[in-house]
Amino acid sequence: MKNSIRVLVIDNDSVTKDLEKYFSSHEVIKVVACKNNGEDGLSYLINHINDVDVIVMDLVIPKMDGLYILSEMASRKINKNVIVTTSFRDEHILEEANKFGIDYYMLKPINYASLEKRILSFDDNENNKSFEQERLLTSLLHNLGIPSHIRGYQYIKEGVQIVYKDEKMISYVTKDVYPEIAKKFDTTSTRVERAIRHAIEISWNRGDINLMENIFGNSVNINRDKPTNAEYLSTLADKLRVDNHLAYN
Repeated sequence: MKNSIRVLVIDNDSVTKDLEKYFSSHEVIKVVACKNNGEDGLSYLINHINDVDVIVMDLVIPKMDGLYILSEMASRKINKNVIVTTSFRDEHILEEANKFGIDYYMLKPINYASLEKRILSFDDNENNKSFEQERLLTSLLHNLGIPSHIRGYQYIKEGVQIVYKDEKMISYVTKDVYPEIAKKFDTTSTRVERAIRHAIEISWNRGDINLMENIFGNSVNINRDKPTNAEYLSTLADKLRVDNHLAYN
C-alpha cells in the first residue's frame, strides 16, 4: 500500500467539514482539498491533477454540477477514482453518471466507515493496475525489438511512464522529461536523448514490422521513416492507455 491516498471532496460545507475531520488523523487517507461548488472543485483538480487520487462528490452542487465535472474529466482524459455521494435516486441522472465510469455510489447520510473501506480498496486496485501496466509496457518494448540490456530501453520505459501519467509532458521533452529521467539514472539529459535515439534506431531495424505499422502507421512499411524521440514516447504512451483501457473495461 502506498504512503497516502489523496482525496478531493466536492460537496456542501457540512459534508466537507465532517469528512475532513473524520480523516484528519488517518494513516493513509489524506483529504487534500474541500470545495463547496463544482467550479472550484474542477479548477482545483485541473491545477493539481497529480495531487489527487480519489474524488468524493455530490452530483448536485452549486455553479457546476457533478455531471459537468465528469464530462470535463472525460474530455480532458483525467482518470481518477470517483465516489458519488447523493441523497436521492434519480435513475436518469445516475444513468448519465454511469456513462463516465464512476466507481461507486453512496447514499447520504454517509457511512464514514464504509467510505473509508471503499477508498482504501482503490489502493489495491491501483497496485494491480500498475503491475499490469508494467507488464504491458515491457512486452511492447520487447516486441518492438529493443534489447532490455541497453540504456535506451530503461530510458524509454521511464519516459513513456512519465508521459502516460501527464500528457502535457510531451511538450516539454527536452526541458522536463529528459532531466527527470537523467536524475533517476544519475546521468545527463544529453546522454538520455542519445540513448533513446539509439534504441529507436535498433527498434526500426529489428522490431516486428506489423506491430510498428499498427502503432506508428502504414508509412513505416513504405519508407521506414523513424519517429522523433518525442513522437516515439507519445505514441507508446497512447498505445499503453488503449491497452490498459481494454484490460480493465
